[in-house]
Amino acid sequence: MLGNRELALDVVPETLRPGALDAPVHWAHVSELQDPAPYLLGGELILTAGVNLPEQLDRYVRGLRDAGVTALGFGLTPTVHETLPEPLRRACARRGLPLLVVPARTPFLAVNRAVSVALTEAGQREQRRITAARETLTRAAGGGLGELTSALAAVLRSWVALVGAGDVLASAHDAPSPLPRPVRELMATVRAGSGIRSATTELDGGFAVVQPVYPQATASHLVVVGRPRRLDGAERAILAVGAALLGLVGRAGSDAAELGAAATGLLLGRTSPGEVARSLLGSEVVRLVAGAAYRRGPDEVAQRPDWLRARLDTPLVSVRPGPSFVAVAGAVSRPVLEDLREHGWLAAVGSPGPAARAASAGAEVELLLSRALALGRPIVAGSEPLDFDALLDPDASRGFAAKALEPLVALDRAGDRSLVPTLRTWLAHHGGWEPTAAELGVHRNSVRHRIAQVEKALGVDLADPEVRMRLWFALRWATPGP
Repeated sequence: MLGNRELALDVVPETLRPGALDAPVHWAHVSELQDPAPYLLGGELILTAGVNLPEQLDRYVRGLRDAGVTALGFGLTPTVHETLPEPLRRACARRGLPLLVVPARTPFLAVNRAVSVALTEAGQREQRRITAARETLTRAAGGGLGELTSALAAVLRSWVALVGAGDVLASAHDAPSPLPRPVRELMATVRAGSGIRSATTELDGGFAVVQPVYPQATASHLVVVGRPRRLDGAERAILAVGAALLGLVGRAGSDAAELGAAATGLLLGRTSPGEVARSLLGSEVVRLVAGAAYRRGPDEVAQRPDWLRARLDTPLVSVRPGPSFVAVAGAVSRPVLEDLREHGWLAAVGSPGPAARAASAGAEVELLLSRALALGRPIVAGSEPLDFDALLDPDASRGFAAKALEPLVALDRAGDRSLVPTLRTWLAHHGGWEPTAAELGVHRNSVRHRIAQVEKALGVDLADPEVRMRLWFALRWATPGP
């Protein structure tokens, strides 16, 4: 404001304290109240013509200072005050509140407008700064974790460390080793909290900021930045971008390495399915998750394997035409399934079992998915009130299913009649011809013809609820065919 020649503001030198001219102005406001302090937010440039100055000027000035006012601008007005009142000068000097003199030819409105323009320009400069930094960091991300870490350090003019679980250093640029004790203590505090957050601590000769990487919003990996001065608002936004990219690049590199090692081990016969599951998912017990388009279906982003991988917390995801998907995962919570439904996916989760038997669980999860589509809600095996799978021997169940469905499977293999899928869908829709035809994409007469073939091949009457029940469980327990 003092550098704006059009305003021609003068500062009273004795009212300035060290660093006062660098203090920010968040807004300019005209007030002739005798005590405007209760109505201020801090950082204002208060303008007054002294129309209603109180007798106790020291109390007036002290109240403005305590409210966080950046400066007081006194407007010279021939009809009110042609010169600056000496008591006001002395009070501002005593309390350390910068005092500016606004000449009579400069209206307060011009000062307000100048502040507004300056704030807009400052915001645009900050946004350009953030945009340039984001472009720099995005380009660096293509070079891997090390290049991205160095780029973030250069943009912030700081040292940077990416710290993983167990305080293992995943990547660093000019970071002290080991990290200072206050930083390690702050990292422990951040990890003990919840949600997306960051924290700052003072170091000898500087400051350090600790922030979890995004988008996981977990504390497993932390970004630590250290430098002589605090980060400003734009730099915190840049750090958030850097943290997000570090999380994505680090996660992608880790997943690629783990998947490559798992595939190599399986191909060479050196790794069992259980060991692969434990390496990728943290447990040898897995669940199959199957999903299909719901209502309008997922958009282009939600159909991407990486989007599903992030939601299901597993790299073992396959998206198929339709669209549909199947995944091998650990635990899958109800909120995750509801989130999938909101994004156009209806999913079913199979029973937990050893990774070595994951392939045999395909029939169960496909049947559960048929139920989910018929009911319009996610289905999780074992969560139903009348679920009794745990009472049955798995081998006996599969043997019953193979024997019961063998005639249909043989006909499907011989002539592509789709009898098993038609029976599954028809039973899921309680024998409804129209919804079954709609889901299969065929005419209802085709459904009637196929169901008649099923009755003939099995020698049963599907009007019998007992028969329907037995076939439903046979479909659930069946081992997927080739």
